[in-house]
Order: sequence, then C-alpha cells, then structure tokens
Amino acid sequence: MTQISDELLERFLRYVNIPSQSRAGGGVPSSPTQWHIAKQLEVELELMDLEDLRLSEQCVLTGYLPANLPKDFTGTVPAIGFCAHLDTADVNLSPIVHPQVVKAYPGGDVNLNPEKHIVMKAAEHPELADYIGQDIVFTDGTSVLGADDKAAIANIMTMLHTLYTHPEIYHGDIYVAFVPDEEVGLKGSKAMDYSRFPVAFAYTIDSSAVGEVVYETFNAGTALVNIQGISAHPMNAKGRLVNPTLLAVDFVNLFDRKETPECTEGREGYIWVKSIQSNASRAEVLLNIRDHDKAKYEAKKQQIRDAVEQLKKMEPRTHVSLSLEDVYGNIKDALTDDNKQAIDFIYQAMEDLGITPKTIAMRGGTDGAYISTKGIFTPNYFTGGLNFQTCFCNFHSKYEFLPVPSLEKSYEVTMKIIQLVYEKALHA
Repeated sequence: MTQISDELLERFLRYVNIPSQSRAGGGVPSSPTQWHIAKQLEVELELMDLEDLRLSEQCVLTGYLPANLPKDFTGTVPAIGFCAHLDTADVNLSPIVHPQVVKAYPGGDVNLNPEKHIVMKAAEHPELADYIGQDIVFTDGTSVLGADDKAAIANIMTMLHTLYTHPEIYHGDIYVAFVPDEEVGLKGSKAMDYSRFPVAFAYTIDSSAVGEVVYETFNAGTALVNIQGISAHPMNAKGRLVNPTLLAVDFVNLFDRKETPECTEGREGYIWVKSIQSNASRAEVLLNIRDHDKAKYEAKKQQIRDAVEQLKKMEPRTHVSLSLEDVYGNIKDALTDDNKQAIDFIYQAMEDLGITPKTIAMRGGTDGAYISTKGIFTPNYFTGGLNFQTCFCNFHSKYEFLPVPSLEKSYEVTMKIIQLVYEKALHA
C-alpha cells in the first residue's frame, strides 16, 4: 500500500490547498472558487480517458470509466457510481487551508500553530488517543481541514487512477460525480443531469470515522411563514396596531419546546425555529422540519399548516402565508430488494478487510439523500476524517484531522466494492 498511500496523501494535500468554500444563498455554484477544483479534476480525468466527461454550467463534473472485462466474459456487471462534493463548509474561518502532517503522532497535545498559540489539547480531544503512532493530517488552527469532502475526492481519484493504470483489475462501468454546494442544501446533486449517471446504485463517501455506514437519513423540509401586520403610531395604536413580531412569537409558542434539536437525539425528529426576522409591518419565520420516519415527517408538516390556520383565527386582521419545501428524503425510503445489494457490498467489503462496521442513522443528510429520491439508491460510507471540538461532535472545526491509515481504509473499501460487484456478476 506504500505507493497508494503516497498517492492518496499527495492528492488530499493538493486538493485541500484549493479553496472551495460554499456560501449560503446565491446560485449554483454558490462560490466561484469551486470552479477551481472542478477544473483541476476535469484535467486529471481527461488524462485517465474517462468517457462522456462533462463539466456543466452549474459546476457538476460527471464522467465514467468504461468497463474492463475478460474477453470471454458473458455476464452483466451493473454500472455503479461514486459521488463526492467539491465544497467545504464556511464557518467563519479562513478559506485558505495550511495542512500539516504529523508523522507517527506520539500522543499528547498538538501545537497546531505556535505563532498564534493554537493548541489541540489531548484532554479535550480524547479521540486522538486512538491514533497514536499514525501519520495524521491536521490544520494550522486557522481553517477547517476539508477532509469533508476532499478525502473522498482523493479516494475516488486514486481509485480511478488505479483502475486506469492496472488493466488486470476487472470491473464494470464506473460513473463518478463531483458536485458543488453540498454544505448549503445539497444544491449540486439537485443540479445534476441524471441521464449522465445511469447506474444501478451509487455511493457517497462523506465524513466520519473508520467503519461508519449511513443508509438512513432525515426526511428534510423547510417552512417559511410570512406574517403581514398593520402598522400604527403608538400614540393612537389601540384597536389599530397588529404587531407582526408578537404574532410571530405567538406562532412559535404553538410548538412543543421538547421537540427541538436541542431536546432530541437518535431517530427523534424535530421542528427547528431557525430564525425570526421582523419589523413594524411584517415578520418572517423560517423553520426546518426533520424526521427519519416519513409519516411523522408529513405529520410535522401538517402541524405547521394547522398552526398557521390557528394564527389566522387568533388575529383575523393579519395576512399569513405559508411556503413548504421538501429538501431531501431518507435514503432508506429508496431501499428495495433489487438495490439492497449496494449495502450488502459495503458490509462484505468491510468484513473482508477486517473493518468493524458502525451503522448510524444520520441526523442530517448527504448528497445521497437527494440522489436516492431520483431512483438511485445511494448509501454512504466513511472517509476516515474526524473533527471534534471540546469533546462535542462539532463538524467543520479547526480541530478537524485525518489519520492517513483511515483514508487508506476508505480507499480499500472503494476498491473492494468494485471487486465484489464484478465477482458477483462473474459467478451469477
């Protein structure tokens, strides 16, 4: 694995050095810097002779490596896909990443930035102890590392390069998609041309420690409530003024305070009052709706509709409007007997590689959560990256780090899945 390890690390360090933060709001891509990494990948994929290679007007890069099969092979190998996102999260840290590799981490505190006195303390990050003796990539304490999701990009690009340069490795058609703006609402996967991704099933490779498998995510939606009040000068406001700010508060108080993100865990859903913006004339309430269970998710949407109707009755003089939007679905809802093999391949790959799987119901979503709604079942497995802060799982922090052996294991799972898909077709 030495040569592969070197390639994985070289690619990862090179990709994280290309700034590509996404931004809330705006078009797709939401930031011009995402074009830089997309065009870099396009050049590299051209050198590997990928077919149907296309970088769309919305910065979605797709293509496929044609099947390489024995001349006497008469079976059918299903086409499979791999997806990673180009963007990194904007969390008010520097967009410029200065990665550093600590060789054979000895344990203890890590002095990320002596000049700025930024230290990653082992007492606050006990997870570091699991990686003593390993080469680890850290930040310099001024940015996120970007293992989410450039570790996945390095994984997929190294896989393609391996298959391209080793014709003795047999495989079916391998489709890839690199998409922008995952961190700001899965906008890149929503902008994909799925006629260029004709696969039986696919995989996202995104964040998390070795062994993590995700094929259950939230059903997710947003609700925007607009409340139109009646403005009046306070000296003669009695009987005239309809205060939209107070109505927004009344509306919010119609929901259970125990069914919020800070009061739920595991598979418990919630309605999150994300923001209230108001002035003397109008108020706007933004809510996020989340639940793993589709029926409960739909019930939460109805609860919001009912609350809007109740608010109208509370103050008939106001005008209240509601806009509901489904953002993504639960990957598991796309699971069928036909595509279940996508998960089986993950678990078989991990068993063959001696990796203990850790299946989690994600309290969030991946690009696969949207791709699965398009009829392409797309579970997720780990990159190996970790990013904990002060003992709480706080993704996208300056304490993000990537143990190199964990990145190698993620790559090994990718290669093993491709092998297992071929071998199953061979023995069918």
